[in-house]
Amino acid sequence: MKNLLITGFEPFGGEKINPSWQSVLALDGQIGEYAITKLEIPTVFKKGAYAVIKKAEEINPDVIICVGQAGGRGAVTPEAIGINLMDANIPDNEGYKPINTPIIPDGENAYFSTLPIREMVEAINKEGLPAGLSYSAGVFVCNEVLYTLLHRFKGTKVRVGFIHVPFFPEQTDGSKPSLTKEQTVKALTAAIKTL
Repeated sequence: MKNLLITGFEPFGGEKINPSWQSVLALDGQIGEYAITKLEIPTVFKKGAYAVIKKAEEINPDVIICVGQAGGRGAVTPEAIGINLMDANIPDNEGYKPINTPIIPDGENAYFSTLPIREMVEAINKEGLPAGLSYSAGVFVCNEVLYTLLHRFKGTKVRVGFIHVPFFPEQTDGSKPSLTKEQTVKALTAAIKTL
């Protein structure tokens, strides 16, 4: 049995729920050949990534997938790349709002996901659900977590990546796209089965 560490974020930006964590929480405890360890992480620069690294040091996962909310997106979107930049337009959950700040001074400009992201998109689409590749994880905490983890696990056997999910219907008045929790869980499960 292999180990997968999958994370979701606490609510942020005035939201009462975060579909990333609600969906991760609802995943089965085993998917394919992977035993699933679930972790909620803070929507706080540095602290979120640190929590993932700390848990990874405890359980030695083969794969780490972080899941985040991308309100406004209408599809489940595996991220292709993490960039070395924090440039927040809202504060994180502890009030920190970095502007034009590197995540790791003197770090690489960017790292590519080490997950099979194209296969994930195909698998989700085959379930009849919307999915597409994303080439920007933004410059908020999601991207900071992705970049930090790719930096930390570069050159190791641990594969790392990030998947953004849309709002749940209850988070929007219908003016923004959404997927239900059941649909999001189905999409994440399909993605995990490609590993």
